[in-house]
Amino acid sequence: MSTRPKITPCLWFNFNAEEAVTHYLSIFKRSRILDVSRYGDTMPNLKGKVLVMRFELEGQQFQALNGGPQFPFTEAISLSVDCADQEEVNDLWARLADGGSTGRCGWLKDKFGLSWQIVPRALVTLLNDPDATKAARVMQAMMTMTRIDVAHLQQAYSQD
Repeated sequence: MSTRPKITPCLWFNFNAEEAVTHYLSIFKRSRILDVSRYGDTMPNLKGKVLVMRFELEGQQFQALNGGPQFPFTEAISLSVDCADQEEVNDLWARLADGGSTGRCGWLKDKFGLSWQIVPRALVTLLNDPDATKAARVMQAMMTMTRIDVAHLQQAYSQD
């Protein structure tokens, strides 16, 4: 049993939490299930099925709740992933978007409807450059992208 943080995001799934958690654990290297609780006698039609799974992805704890179809995910909440380089961006993009859909500026929805932002560190560095003109060119380039392409960002940054 691990220590519980004060605040843990709870993700509401349409009775596919176990499948989703297994999927996420297969994608992120430092991940694990922390504990599982199951429906009991109070809900005989669901008895024995997962109610809540507490899990960890790259040091961040989450809860996955099998709550039903009442509350689907929206883009109002997304999980932002810090990526070291283009290789990590490409890998996570392909694996998380598989069966889902892609959006603009590094956003995607996975096959469970959860929104993710796949963000290379270079993007943050370039956008925070003290040269406002260079940072603006990077922002303009990013606005045209689906999956973020670091080489194209750097090209926009270096234009004169």
